[in-house]
Amino acid sequence: MNAFKTTDDRGRFKVPQQPRRAIIIGSGFGGLAAAIRLSVKGYQVQIFEKLDMAGGRAYVHKQDGFTFDAGPTIITLPYLIEELFTLCGKHMKDHVDLRLMSPFYRIRFDDGTHFDYSNDEQAMLAEVAKFSPEDVAGFQKLMKASEQCFQLGFQEMGMIAFDSVSKLVKAMPNLMRMKAWRSIYAMVAQYIKHPKLRIVMSFHPLLIGGNPFSVTCVYSLIHILENRWGVHSAMGGTGAIVQALVNLIQERNIPIRYNTPVTRIRVENGAAVGVELANGEFIASDIVVSNGDAAWTYRHLVEPQHRKRWTNQRIAKGQYSSGLFVWYFGTDRQYPDVPHHMMVLGPRYKGLLQDIFKNHTLAKDFSLYLYRPTATDPSLAPAGCDSFYALSVVPNLSSGTDWSAISEQYRMAIATVLQDAVLPDLQQHVVSSKVTTPQDFQDRLWSYQGAGFGLEPVLTQSAWFRPHNRSEDVKNLFMVGASSQPGAGVPSVLMSAKLLEEVVPHAFAVH
Repeated sequence: MNAFKTTDDRGRFKVPQQPRRAIIIGSGFGGLAAAIRLSVKGYQVQIFEKLDMAGGRAYVHKQDGFTFDAGPTIITLPYLIEELFTLCGKHMKDHVDLRLMSPFYRIRFDDGTHFDYSNDEQAMLAEVAKFSPEDVAGFQKLMKASEQCFQLGFQEMGMIAFDSVSKLVKAMPNLMRMKAWRSIYAMVAQYIKHPKLRIVMSFHPLLIGGNPFSVTCVYSLIHILENRWGVHSAMGGTGAIVQALVNLIQERNIPIRYNTPVTRIRVENGAAVGVELANGEFIASDIVVSNGDAAWTYRHLVEPQHRKRWTNQRIAKGQYSSGLFVWYFGTDRQYPDVPHHMMVLGPRYKGLLQDIFKNHTLAKDFSLYLYRPTATDPSLAPAGCDSFYALSVVPNLSSGTDWSAISEQYRMAIATVLQDAVLPDLQQHVVSSKVTTPQDFQDRLWSYQGAGFGLEPVLTQSAWFRPHNRSEDVKNLFMVGASSQPGAGVPSVLMSAKLLEEVVPHAFAVH
């Protein structure tokens, strides 16, 4: 139905409806998906982006002929991306080329042994048996338990906007059945005895800033998500997906203003009425959607008198996710033995996580996620070269680490470990280099405490306890992205935008 018809079905004149205006702060996956969904719903949308191009944490660095995805690289639940194209009358396959990874990841232990993780059942059983034949039956039981978490936690609760206590109460039986108070590591340890296999089956929360020894076992559902839908990477890198979404937005005549930080969400009579920009300009709007870090949004963009729930004190008391140190580098040779996604683990697991999440101390040892996209798409580097990034999970800025003083030292330590473990003669072949630290997350991405993913996804900071998609404090203010419900990771961020359809007001003003 055409919302702008000037006559009703009987041919009688009617006053045209005026589309509501929506301002979106930030153009990460959440902001881009929100813009598409709200525009389809009838909103007149505009996006304000602090950086010089779209992506947010999924920004793309181009340097010395190399293309470096800044952040998210693992694509699961591709149908959530496809939905955005379908809403616009298009087919994703015509705009985004996703490739299934095989294996999904290689987990390399400090002693040189490795586990290739995939959704091939027989291959996974063989990998488990390679380390511990007696754990094969336990692995199968773990997958059944993960299936229950998938059914109860994803299928039944995944698309609930937990913005009322009643919704939380209704979800309690599912949480009880999943024994959601257990950590994912504790759940894995119930079924798996070999220490290396316990790591393999519990590391996933680290990819969204959570400690496997603290994060709820509900996240074991990731095993099932990956098993059913696979792990994909985009030709052209994750940035190619961002650009395809930007193209959709441009076709819908949604303006994106780059290099335009929002410095204040103006609130009148308890409701958001627009935003103020760094240059002093005020832009009026009927609703405001923040794709920025939720803690930063409340702490720095909404004045204290408008916040009864997300006070400065409450924000400061939050338990925040880890920080990230990322070294982007290009080499003038290729390393064909290194797969697309690889975990290069250090000598410690639990002790290292204790230092990161509990002691807030930067340890001398580390474990790394090594990303080599040129394993799939050689165009991301000059001919005969490789593009990489090495990500180290580190404490957020609550550790007091002076990254400006030690980042080069830390980068060199990473280079040494990689050279000794998987990239022979690395240091003499590096021809392009760039680093990002938790300080950059705070200064450049406006992430509170430099945390990579907002509040850590422990049970008491999930669902109703996490910043709501519909603000608890300010009417007509909404949140999407990693730091709001349902949580971090590209699928959850896209789901946060989809949840807007449940909580935003009708797109047209009533006359």
